Amino acid sequence: MTSAKSARRPHHWRRDLIELAALFTAVAVADAIANLIGHQPDGPYLLVASALALTATATFHTWWARRHSHAPPPDTDGVPGVDGAAVQPVADASAPEAGAEETTLWRMRTTVRDAPGSLAALCIVLARHEIDILTLQTHPLAQGTVDEFLLRAPATLPAQQLTRAISAAGGSSTWIERADAHDLVDTPTRVLGLATRTALDAAELPLALRQLLGRCTIHSLPAVGITGRATGETAPVEGVLEETVMRLRDPSGGVITVERPYLPFTPTEFARARALVELDARLGPRVPRSEHVLTLPEGNEITVRRADRSDLEAARAMHDRCSEQTLRLRYHGPVRDADRYLDHLLSPRFGRTLAVQTASGRLVALGHLLWDGDETEVALLVEDDWQRRGIGSELLARLVALAVEAGCESVYAVTQASNTGMVAAMRALSLPLDYQIEEGTLVITARLGATPARTLPPYEQARH
Repeated sequence: MTSAKSARRPHHWRRDLIELAALFTAVAVADAIANLIGHQPDGPYLLVASALALTATATFHTWWARRHSHAPPPDTDGVPGVDGAAVQPVADASAPEAGAEETTLWRMRTTVRDAPGSLAALCIVLARHEIDILTLQTHPLAQGTVDEFLLRAPATLPAQQLTRAISAAGGSSTWIERADAHDLVDTPTRVLGLATRTALDAAELPLALRQLLGRCTIHSLPAVGITGRATGETAPVEGVLEETVMRLRDPSGGVITVERPYLPFTPTEFARARALVELDARLGPRVPRSEHVLTLPEGNEITVRRADRSDLEAARAMHDRCSEQTLRLRYHGPVRDADRYLDHLLSPRFGRTLAVQTASGRLVALGHLLWDGDETEVALLVEDDWQRRGIGSELLARLVALAVEAGCESVYAVTQASNTGMVAAMRALSLPLDYQIEEGTLVITARLGATPARTLPPYEQARH
């Protein structure tokens, strides 16, 4: 590159003098050589051969210079220019448009030696297969490092071939699975979003852990069972990590157990999970306070809201007003044990509970969405005098909407074949249903799939 300053350089007489002296010197040398060779017997032939050689050399040089003056510029991507800025390559109009080739997103983990050049070897292999690295996380271990990639690879590249290539480059214990657009969010943004959800709602902690750690099973085991006896489930404050199982102390008592049999947890993942649990412990019990008022067909107004353990006394009073048949259909066991379940059901650690109260403030119905490992259960209890008014169907629709929002793939209800009200409410969801009957117990599973979250009807008002 020629700068503007050098292009305007002034003409000087000394330059002409030097060029003239060089020309006279070249003529004198040529005359001396010609006289020396010309007086020999073969002198004239040597002079003619030299002239022809010089002519051929000049012709070749001219052709070579003209050809390469029109060649495309070299690949200078990332090479600094004169002013320190990177020189960008000229776009080739004949190149195929970006995205013309079909690609696939993959999440991949592999363990490499903690040595210089280990990661570079993996990147070279990925580049050879035309794979783009979208994100990269490193999980240090006592021996080696786990590298987690989000990759965009050609759709024609099978996972087995990619795994073999990574193994040849020094990767071990390689795990790979399909990814989707949700994985394109960078890790700090995703973790901050999960922390925000956990801070707003205590019931979000199990869901946040599941989204943080991928496909896993989460169990919340209380310190005291429904019978009032200690379960013996405890965990140290710092938690326990055992390859595919981690145990964390639940701030509300008991233990949160997370299992992922197909992929061992790393210390980095364990630290992130423990930080979420510590955040939950510092904030204490909390449930978003929002009320949705709707009018029943007969004109009565009811309020639907989130419930927690502060509603325990009102829930017990509703139990006292329910018939034995209603409680038996709900709890599938002795009626005298019904009150023992309430403390567990109203805990936000085990799921979400919706309560229905009248204009006078009396609780008349409860709907539960319970986290059951990697499955989700729905359960309803409506006071006898308020049954067959559409309250159960309204609660069930809202619970399913919460399950869709939480990313659940299905929900199931356990009832009895004689409970026609619950069966009708499940069928009213207009979702694919599976039925299983064992000794009079009916399990109805609704597959949610890509069902959109339920929107509130136009006649409903929300008070926050």
